[in-house]
Amino acid sequence: MLSCIHPEAPVESAPAPAVEQRTDAEPTIRVGLAVGAATVLVGGGGAIAVSGADGAPLATVPPAAEWRAVPVPGGVSLAGPAGIGSGVTSALTLRPVDSAEVLRINGRAYRGVVTLLRDRTGVTIVDQLPLETYLASVVSSEMGRRDSADVEALRAQAIVSRTYALRNMGRWRADGFDLYGTVADQVYGGVGNETPLGTAAVIATRGRVLTYAGALVDAFFFSTCGGRTADGVESFRAADRPYLRSVQDTGPDGGAWCSLSPRFRWREEWTGEQVRTALRRSLPAARLAQAADVATVRDVRVGERSRSGRVARLDIALGGSDVRVDGPHVRQVLRTAQGEPLRSNAFTLSATGGGHRITRLVADGGGAGHGVGFCQWGAVGRARAGQSAADILAAYYGGTQLQQAY
Repeated sequence: MLSCIHPEAPVESAPAPAVEQRTDAEPTIRVGLAVGAATVLVGGGGAIAVSGADGAPLATVPPAAEWRAVPVPGGVSLAGPAGIGSGVTSALTLRPVDSAEVLRINGRAYRGVVTLLRDRTGVTIVDQLPLETYLASVVSSEMGRRDSADVEALRAQAIVSRTYALRNMGRWRADGFDLYGTVADQVYGGVGNETPLGTAAVIATRGRVLTYAGALVDAFFFSTCGGRTADGVESFRAADRPYLRSVQDTGPDGGAWCSLSPRFRWREEWTGEQVRTALRRSLPAARLAQAADVATVRDVRVGERSRSGRVARLDIALGGSDVRVDGPHVRQVLRTAQGEPLRSNAFTLSATGGGHRITRLVADGGGAGHGVGFCQWGAVGRARAGQSAADILAAYYGGTQLQQAY
């Protein structure tokens, strides 16, 4: 199943870096696997060499053994069941003794070298590895297990994910890494998420990136557009880019390319009490109202729609005041009865009792994710119709070019 993401964090105001002249040098990337961890389990596979912040050897975790790293005053400490360990150091570096082996961290296998850093609340786990090796896991983590009919969609995702990684390299430098391994950036699941087709897509597109006017693009992507993508500014105020424009994402027969997505159409329902409970939590979190103000919800209605037809403003009538929620925050405020963000901004609302006191609210919607840029399920539909990766990327990022970064 495809992931319902895409990068939801704000667009940085810095200009996109230009693509340098091609070299054979493949970059390395530092992926933040966790921040503030109270404990980290190390080992369970092959032997692991442990060194300190200065590179000096400290210990070796034996094969199949599992040691525990914890934050302590002054740094991080790693020790086995018998108490033998690393001592205290500001950072621990972990490498497989046999270079053909992988590292096991918290039971999951990773390639590369892992560093454990003391942070403000616990331990930060960082995996450093070659960019193309990282992408082999990202493509399959994002796209799921596909079949041979979807190869061009996988290749398109590889190019998008490579572009995203290079464009945002160093984004979390202050925390000791480049990108998170989660939906905060791109999903990276280590060795266990790699698939043969995903890896082949990365190899086939090695070094290839997407550019506009010679600079790396802001390569936003998401799960399902529902038949039309969104303008960049509908979800990200700083994303006013010529190549991030709303496009009608339908085929010659008028059907949406992403109609095979399990999230293509959806419905959410709330009782009156569930609406009040959800808004009592979400409105104060968004600093739009106090919890005490949500004793009564008189109405919830769509106040304005964007050019792509998505909800650009949500109007909420409370007991004594009205609250307006702008587009980028709608999904976080109007959460499901289970507490999850709404799947997308593409929905209609039907309220029972609206104007006096809501007793029932129904949202009928389509798609999943912010809707800006590359539609993952749309790419699958296009690939199955015979479109190439280049065709797919041209459809979602108009006016861009493919270029070799290395």
